[in-house]
Amino acid sequence: MNRLGLLGGTFDPPHYGHLVLAEQARIQLGLDRVLFIPAAQPPHKPAAEVTPIEHRLNMLALAIAGNPFFEISRADIDRPGPHYTVDLLAHLRAVYPDAEFFFLMGSDSLVDLPRWREPQRLIQMTWLAVMPRPGYVVHMPLLEQALPGISKRLLWLDAPFLDIASHDLRRRVKSGGSIRYLVPPEVEAYIHTHGLYRNAAAFPREEHG
Repeated sequence: MNRLGLLGGTFDPPHYGHLVLAEQARIQLGLDRVLFIPAAQPPHKPAAEVTPIEHRLNMLALAIAGNPFFEISRADIDRPGPHYTVDLLAHLRAVYPDAEFFFLMGSDSLVDLPRWREPQRLIQMTWLAVMPRPGYVVHMPLLEQALPGISKRLLWLDAPFLDIASHDLRRRVKSGGSIRYLVPPEVEAYIHTHGLYRNAAAFPREEHG
């Protein structure tokens, strides 16, 4: 049975926090592969706030190019919306019927999990591999009360504290700041070459039906 790590997100832009989480999970959980799954259009974000998928895919390809265990999945991009994680997992279950899933997330996402779409069904389909993030304390009794049985589906990763957020990287670029050592050099070069994040009107908006 294949052990697949699943790392979803907008990757706008991808950064070292994503890569560290994926690699630590791969090693500690004995994963065969980690699938990076870019979100087509997150339900909680207006389309105007998300960089077109072509740029995000190109940056992600550059970010993971050196790791043969990492690959990009178009599972969220190529299916109709709205795009919820629970529906993504159901789709992947059909695509990889013999795989064991490990959904990679930060403790900030875990705290918010009870507010996701059908969280109880979600945790029945996958293990949750969680990387602690600074400033986010998980109160397990409350989480267990909200989602009975979740404690048995959690796997805590021993990973360095990297408090890197894509929204902060976009802000830095927009204000002329440096993102060196926060993203891979190839991603930084791509951002500057294509003028991303400096001006919201620098790229066309995508249409989402």
